[in-house]
Amino acid sequence: MEIKVLGKEIKVTEAINDYVERKLDRIDKYFEDSSAEVTIRAERNEQIAEVVVTANGETYRAESEEKDLYASIDKVIDILEGQIRKSKTKKEKMMRDGSIKELNQGTTQKNEITNEILKYGYYEIKPLAPEDAMLKLQERPTHIFLPFINVENNKVCVIYKLKDGKNYGIVEPEN
Repeated sequence: MEIKVLGKEIKVTEAINDYVERKLDRIDKYFEDSSAEVTIRAERNEQIAEVVVTANGETYRAESEEKDLYASIDKVIDILEGQIRKSKTKKEKMMRDGSIKELNQGTTQKNEITNEILKYGYYEIKPLAPEDAMLKLQERPTHIFLPFINVENNKVCVIYKLKDGKNYGIVEPEN
């Protein structure tokens, strides 16, 4: 692991540098090739340690404030190790789940049903003004469309959310 220790308003001694390197060995075991930038500084009565680790195209950052610099370094390493373990566990779980999904898709493709209506949805159609239909659709965040009878022209219409998530469209019959 490539380690860079910077001190702001604190002189980085050999003892501090060795302590940081020894503590970062806990992080190094998770990656083959990584780099860390450690910044230590003093503000008021607090000793602040900030560590930014870059590995495998990802960046992990943590900061800790303590009265003692060594305690601050210990705490920031604990935080980073937790972040890295959580990230690795999440990736491993996604890989496992992904492989199971691919397996299931491989077996269901043999019995694939095509050109069939598989699901029916039933909606109550009420007479509404387009603005009122938009408000009704906003009340239901899980729905993406709402059929209604337009009170202005007595036609069955459908209002739907556009992909931008902010605007709406209306489908209306021609005649």
